Amino acid sequence: MRGKSSDKHLRIVRWMSQWSTPAIRISFGIIFIWFGILKPFGLSSAEEMLKATVAWMPVGTPELWLSIIGWWEVAIGVALLIPRTTKIGIALLFLQMFGTFMPLFLLPDITFQDGNIFTPTLEGQYIIKNVMIISAALVLGGRYNRK
Repeated sequence: MRGKSSDKHLRIVRWMSQWSTPAIRISFGIIFIWFGILKPFGLSSAEEMLKATVAWMPVGTPELWLSIIGWWEVAIGVALLIPRTTKIGIALLFLQMFGTFMPLFLLPDITFQDGNIFTPTLEGQYIIKNVMIISAALVLGGRYNRK
């Protein structure tokens, strides 16, 4: 009995190993294209926070930066959907991640409840979850560097 259970376990592990990398690439691609395309058209729920984050920039308007960031995210998504350009997508993703954490420092009144870093607002949680995106991108990058 133990042999059949072990064989089934190995099949599941092989299936997960085979499909995990494409699943990460495709889900990243869909999410980045979807969320990115909303920004240039003024449809993103993160628009006001993003504009407030880039308001200090000496060049361009917040609306211009909103569009640039949105198209950057679309480029990340497209690059991740194409296996041959996945490494480029990962590089673009890591550059983009620096900007995503900026509101935690520039807009603490929006990202934390009563300024308490242990109680993020919904916006703060939206940003902090990017730690998982970074982790998944590291896994994906590690898989592609072996090839």
